Amino acid sequence: MPLEIVQIPVLSDNYVYLVHDAASGATGVVDPAVPEPVLAELQRRGWRLTHILNTHHHPDHVGGNMALKDATGCTIVGPEADADRIPGIDIAVAGNEGIDLGSQHARVFDVPGHTRGHIAYWFGDSRALFCGDTLFALGCGRLFEGTPAQMWASLQTFLALPDDTRVYCAHEYTESNARFAVTVEPGNAALTRRYDEVRALRAAGRPTVPSTLGEERATNPFLRPDSQNLRATLGMAGADDVAVFAETRRRKDTFRG
Repeated sequence: MPLEIVQIPVLSDNYVYLVHDAASGATGVVDPAVPEPVLAELQRRGWRLTHILNTHHHPDHVGGNMALKDATGCTIVGPEADADRIPGIDIAVAGNEGIDLGSQHARVFDVPGHTRGHIAYWFGDSRALFCGDTLFALGCGRLFEGTPAQMWASLQTFLALPDDTRVYCAHEYTESNARFAVTVEPGNAALTRRYDEVRALRAAGRPTVPSTLGEERATNPFLRPDSQNLRATLGMAGADDVAVFAETRRRKDTFRG
């Protein structure tokens, strides 16, 4: 039986996720920015929080840790490389390790770039990837503590997963990401169609997350440094993939469209 996943919008554009294993009753929350909406949803559903799964240390991902732990006695799981910056951490995990949520198993990936110790959780049986701020719908995270080479290697980790993997990223940035994407890969018909779909969803007040990895592979410029269309726009026909990725990220950092 796959995980039951509940998406909770918080703050201005964050998503927090409840992940529930019906077979055991175990329930986790991914990157709780604030505690109150999480506690309210748990009460509404009659679920007991057993785990917090943190991807990285930023306050809008760990801000609810201690209040939720105090209220529920849950176990906090987070990146080993960032253990000193994860409030209340109980279990530190690193790449190619795993964590069990009842009968469900998540594989852990080290995906530095946005931060030095960023990790992601992949529940393979449920085809669910919780990637924090490493990969976004039509985008990727800023390089606050890592290099372009590190981030590109991290994104390649995700590209090895199946196309039907659902990408549960941590922010609703898709419309602004799409506005940028069409400027660097204007000849991508799949991207143009997706941009129209994203605008329609947001106009209706609906989320654009999760997407699928297949959609991202076809339309997200940060996963497509081998695209000849992208390379032509950037004037980088003969460059290596890391250089193309780095220039794409640089342009996004200064984009004001």
